Amino acid sequence: MAKNSLLEAFNIEREETITPSVNDYDIFPDKKLLDDLRTKIVENLIDKEIPENKLLNEFINDEIDSTIEGYDLSNLERAHLFNLIDNEINGYGPLTELLKDKNITEIMVNSPKEIYIEIDGQIRKDESVSFINDEHIIRTIQRLIGPLGRTIDASNPMIDSRLADGSRINAVIPPLSTKGPIITIRKFKEEMTSIEDLIRIGSLTPYMATFLDAAVRGKCNIIICGGTGSGKTTLLNILSGFIEGEERIITIEDAAELRLRQNHVISLETRVINYDNEGEITIRDLVINSLRMRPDRIIVGEVRGSESFDMLQAMNTGHDGSMTTLHANSPKDALNRLETMVLMSGLDIPIRAIREYIVNAIDLIVNIDRTSDGRRKITSICELTGMTENEINISEIFAFHQKGLTEKKEVDGEYVLYNKKRPKVYNKIAARGINDIDYMFKK
Repeated sequence: MAKNSLLEAFNIEREETITPSVNDYDIFPDKKLLDDLRTKIVENLIDKEIPENKLLNEFINDEIDSTIEGYDLSNLERAHLFNLIDNEINGYGPLTELLKDKNITEIMVNSPKEIYIEIDGQIRKDESVSFINDEHIIRTIQRLIGPLGRTIDASNPMIDSRLADGSRINAVIPPLSTKGPIITIRKFKEEMTSIEDLIRIGSLTPYMATFLDAAVRGKCNIIICGGTGSGKTTLLNILSGFIEGEERIITIEDAAELRLRQNHVISLETRVINYDNEGEITIRDLVINSLRMRPDRIIVGEVRGSESFDMLQAMNTGHDGSMTTLHANSPKDALNRLETMVLMSGLDIPIRAIREYIVNAIDLIVNIDRTSDGRRKITSICELTGMTENEINISEIFAFHQKGLTEKKEVDGEYVLYNKKRPKVYNKIAARGINDIDYMFKK
């Protein structure tokens, strides 16, 4: 058989070129000089207008040459300085490379010199980048949210939105923030999009995945609860992928983060008040309106207030298979919060009636935690089985029991399936002809 190339013909082994990861200030060791030059160049570029006869890159290069005159910089240092300035003009300033890094899941800017990142669930300070001053942070915020049609200023000092790639951005500036402008970006992890991904990283077992798949297809009403950054929205997005393609799904969110692949999906997003304190559209407004849109299922990104009653009403009136997330630290805590939020709707309803309404509406509660080692785990899948003496009964189906920590400070534990008898929700799933979980439970 003929050789495909000269390399193969002469049996030459190709050497792989390994490019080491280098921090910004490893290239430019004099951090103070780099910051001084960057500050001066950026301020000069802001003050000047680009001449009509020059391209942007030429304009930047001329300004750099003018500023570094008299300094003995290497070609690598000058190239690095150009990249920094180019990021300011064409990117998102110091955040440009952090946003590109797929290993970083969260970016937190507390001050110009205080930037933290999260990698593999662990938060650490990033010493490789910094902002010039508070105004530099505000300019970066405006560049991030500008394409979204949003703005931030003294009269509108807080923003909660999402970037084009689905990452969520929250920014707060004075007078609300006394320390200065604050940015928090929770990056959208594009590769974490399937239940197999969660199994691979140990967030749940194949049995649990099969059960949740059957529960979603069996149109169980599900609440996902967990703390901040525990992965509630990611899990909701993955579970939504189990919904049959012909169903009409309406998603409701503050900032559109869900990415459903079905064809018949309607996405609704809230709207904040304008400068005239008018035009606000809340989650509750959208939930109420969605009931008039002939949905098969309603998926709410997160319930936080009075809309919880309308969500329960939808679950109780023919919209089986609806799902939402709720900020809580355990299934019991989730039920207590749900009661409180229903009371926020202003309806004069006895506590017992609220609890009965909750029991009739919700089939499953899925609790996801971020453990002490930074990993996400589904620690409980439980069902609501009824009431005893005005208290809601919860029965565990799956649970994660932590035994301790390994030598590497990783959480050590085991998943448990309670299968002495079939759960109540099994009947609802089986009634739709789904028998995928028959082998898991005793009759």
